Amino acid sequence: MKKNDIYMIQGTDYKDMTMELLRECNLAADIGDRGKKIGIKPNLVVAKPASSGATTHPEILDGLLAYLREEGFKNLKVLEGSWVGDSTARAVRTSGLLDICNKYNVPFVDLQKDSSAKVEAHGMKIAVCDEARKIEYMINMPVLKGHCQTIVTCALKNAKGLIPNSEKRRFHSMGLHKPIAHLNTAIWQDFILVDNICGDLDFEEGGNPVTMNRVLAFKDPVLCDSFTAEAMGYHPYDIEYIRRAENLGIGTTDTSSADIHNLRPEGYRAKMPSPRGRVGNLAKYVKAKDACSACYGSLIYALDRLDDEGFLRGKRNESIAIGQGYQGESGKLGIGKCTKCFEKNLMGCSPKAVEIAEFLRNEWDS
Repeated sequence: MKKNDIYMIQGTDYKDMTMELLRECNLAADIGDRGKKIGIKPNLVVAKPASSGATTHPEILDGLLAYLREEGFKNLKVLEGSWVGDSTARAVRTSGLLDICNKYNVPFVDLQKDSSAKVEAHGMKIAVCDEARKIEYMINMPVLKGHCQTIVTCALKNAKGLIPNSEKRRFHSMGLHKPIAHLNTAIWQDFILVDNICGDLDFEEGGNPVTMNRVLAFKDPVLCDSFTAEAMGYHPYDIEYIRRAENLGIGTTDTSSADIHNLRPEGYRAKMPSPRGRVGNLAKYVKAKDACSACYGSLIYALDRLDDEGFLRGKRNESIAIGQGYQGESGKLGIGKCTKCFEKNLMGCSPKAVEIAEFLRNEWDS
C-alpha cells in the first residue's frame, strides 16, 4: 500500500469487511517482521458504545486482530488513554473492546496509568507515554467524526490518546491545533484503519451519529484527515491542524491525486436507522429511496454545513432525491449518479459532502 492510496469498503458485516479490506491492503507485507512490536490505538475518548458515534466499533478491532493472528503476528498490544474527564478502564469495558482483547489474549494498556517522557517534536517538547514509544509499528483506529473545537477529528488528533493527562491539559491551553500537528512529527502512524460507520455529526462525545457504514484505510494521516474534512463538508485548509501538519511535512492534503480503491463500487444499501435529533431535522430535506449509507450520510453532512451557513432557512419545501430507487426516474433535484435523469443533478458514487454542499449552494443561489 502506497502513501497516496485510499482503500474503502462499505456494508454492515463490519468484522468481515475489515478483514477483506486488510487483505486487499496487504497489511501483513507492510508490517513485515512477524516479531515486530505492534501497537493498536483505538478511539475511546469517553465511556460510550460505538453506536453513539464517539468510539471505535469492537467489530473492527475483532476483524483486525483476527487478520493479524491469521498472518502470524503475536506481539500485539491495544493501547489508549481516554480524555481527562473519563476513565480509560471504564471506556474500554463499555465499548466492548476489552472483550475483543480478551478473546484474542491481547493485552490492553491503559495509558492513563503509564509513565511518560519528553520527546522532540519539531521544535516543541511533548510528553509521550512510554508504552507508546516502545511500539515498532503503530496501527491507528480513529473514528471519523466532528469535534467541538477542531471541527473534525480523525487520524492526527487520535494520536493525542498517546500522551499523559497532564499533556492533554497543556494541549488544550495551547488551542489544540499547533500541538496536535507537532505531536505527529514525534509519533508516526504506520497504518490507519478508520471507523467511518456512524461517527458523530459535530461532537467528539457522540449523540448525533451519522450512518455511513464504511471502513477506510490510509498510510498518510494528513491525507486521511483531508479526506475526512471533505467527507464532512469542509475543505482541508479550513482545519488549522491539517494545514499545520502538511507544512511540517507529515503528509499531503492533495486528495485529488489520491488513488482510491473502492472494494464495493456500487455502494451498499442498508436499512437506515430512523434519524433523531439534529440528524433527524436535516433528514427532513431528503427524499431517500434505497440510498446507500455513504451517499446518504454525505448528504446529511453537507446539509449540516449549509445549515450552519444559513442556507436552509426558507427551504422547507425543498426535496432532495437520493438513492438507487431513482434510477431511470425524472425529478427536480437529485444527488448521486442514480438521479442522473433529474433536471438538476450532482453525479458521483458517492459524492463527497464538500461537493454536495457546493452544488446545493449554487442551485439555491441561482
